[in-house]
Amino acid sequence: MTGQRAYHHGDLRRAVLTAALDVIGSDGPAALSLRDLARRAGVSHAAPAHHFKDRTGLLTAIAAEGFDLLAATLADADGLRDAGVRYVRFAREHPAHFQVMFRPDLHRPEDPALQEARLRAGERLREAVTAAVDTDDPRLAGVAAWSLAHGFATLLLTHNLTGPVGDRDPEDVFRALTGMLFGS
Repeated sequence: MTGQRAYHHGDLRRAVLTAALDVIGSDGPAALSLRDLARRAGVSHAAPAHHFKDRTGLLTAIAAEGFDLLAATLADADGLRDAGVRYVRFAREHPAHFQVMFRPDLHRPEDPALQEARLRAGERLREAVTAAVDTDDPRLAGVAAWSLAHGFATLLLTHNLTGPVGDRDPEDVFRALTGMLFGS
């Protein structure tokens, strides 16, 4: 099993999640197969199904974990700009989660754990928007803030900002961008 981490009497659920994140990070969610993940973990082809039932269940668990990580990342943000920078940082540090989280065609959006995690992350963003923006429509302001951070992160991860960002720190570029659009 050259280049692969085999599962050895530990947390099979975590081992499968980690292997899945590796596959998604290198080849995208379409390349994910429970049989391949079982092979990578060194367990029977049916073992991952005990934890996730099927591929969609695995992707749902990845999305829920991603939203939990995002909520934690945004929890102590110092203002809206910092929340946006943290959002971009999250996408850079967890690109496989990010690829799955916002693709309801890949997971079960009605899953209670996923819904709760998504609500926690959304609440963190709403808190930052409400504290920073004086508006009669904080929900729409939240959509604007999310669109800016999510769009920048997506363009960054898909290498569409290679030219404009160059070798500069993407977080610094995002700060500058928000400064140009919104002032200090």
